[in-house]
Amino acid sequence: MKNTIIIHPLTPKLFEPFGDVIDTNNSDSFLINKGNCTRHHSISDVIIEDDAGKPIISIFSATPYSLPYTLTLVERHPLGSQAFIPMHDNPFLVIVCEDKNGIPQTPHAFITKPRQGINLKPNTWHGVLTPLSKHDVLKPLNKSSDFLVIDRSDTNDTQANNLEEYTFPQPYIIQTT
Repeated sequence: MKNTIIIHPLTPKLFEPFGDVIDTNNSDSFLINKGNCTRHHSISDVIIEDDAGKPIISIFSATPYSLPYTLTLVERHPLGSQAFIPMHDNPFLVIVCEDKNGIPQTPHAFITKPRQGINLKPNTWHGVLTPLSKHDVLKPLNKSSDFLVIDRSDTNDTQANNLEEYTFPQPYIIQTT
């Protein structure tokens, strides 16, 4: 039996239970640097749930995937938020799940617009970073896609206390229609 999930456009309203959409649409903004720069202010919050961690900025270089995508694994970070901000114009797939007693439920799949990112709330089950091609979501890119990632690290720079993984007993197939 195949479990099929249909991909939906990423919107702030649909994504709100899982986190924030990061883009400049409808953001509070004002001019800085003598009018030469627009600051899109406080689009999302970095959340650190304990005093043993610190906010960090990293760059992830991810290999693009093609659709349909087979989802077998999700993960979550109980001690902090995690933001993914593309450093390119290509869309990426966002897969999230609600939690029931520590078990991820049926996934939801979204596709981003160019330059649209996300900030996952702490403890949100989500798929791995899944970039797709800009021109044709069914054809993968030939090179990696870079993302600015803002999340929590333990004070010893490991993620051991802030990572849980779950493998679905039956994979899900993620597709456009």
